[in-house]
Amino acid sequence: RERPFRAPHHTSSVAAMTGGGGKPKPGEISLAHCGILFLDELPEFRRSVLEVLRQPLEDRTITLARAFATVEYPASILLIAAMNPCPCGHLGDPVKRCSCSEYQIRQYRSRISGPLLDRIDMKIDVFPPAYDAFGWDRIKQTPESNSSAMKTEVLKARDIQNRRYRKEPILWNSQLTPELIKRHCRPDKAGEEILKHADARYCFSARAHHKILRLSRTIADLDGAEAITERHIAEAIGYRCPEAKDNNAPKGTTHGNS
Repeated sequence: RERPFRAPHHTSSVAAMTGGGGKPKPGEISLAHCGILFLDELPEFRRSVLEVLRQPLEDRTITLARAFATVEYPASILLIAAMNPCPCGHLGDPVKRCSCSEYQIRQYRSRISGPLLDRIDMKIDVFPPAYDAFGWDRIKQTPESNSSAMKTEVLKARDIQNRRYRKEPILWNSQLTPELIKRHCRPDKAGEEILKHADARYCFSARAHHKILRLSRTIADLDGAEAITERHIAEAIGYRCPEAKDNNAPKGTTHGNS
């Protein structure tokens, strides 16, 4: 069966997202169970709607308390969100100049709370695609961007995880608990050192620290590597804190610390 893909509009209400009603029905979060919940124009969602994501992202369930009963729905989702870098959308654009002030950029990005950002593993800047000289509709692709090749790598990584956790009560890295992280996500000495320096610089929460280790374990699996090395840790930190990859990042860049 095809996994669900839900893309609610940014005007969606809390009830539409969580579910409920006189006869409780699942909302968008639960309808995306074992699939993808895609939130386009993330800062345009109401703050109250975004905040209800915090518990499901942590517990993989959503609990609705009603006068007559408490209802729990499954909510094991992959959250993918997209947003402009600033209100005008041109911050960092090599062609069009951004017309926003630093204050406007900060206000725009502050619509997403720190605790919610802390639950997001990867933050990636996406730039306009490069078109080749032979046609407007032909986008240059590298072997690394081939979907078929990426699917093969992902399936290999999942097989590695299935074998690693055959005696554990989990299947994938995303399900690792803090206790299992200690057992399966220990980096080498150089990796520990770079994580220690990043912790000191960015003041990671315990949640962020665990998420970096989980993500670095997945990066190592995609490499087919048994050990988590300095490079895997550095890449995971770069996804959590984009400014760690680019010291010249625009002012106002946010990262997921609570």
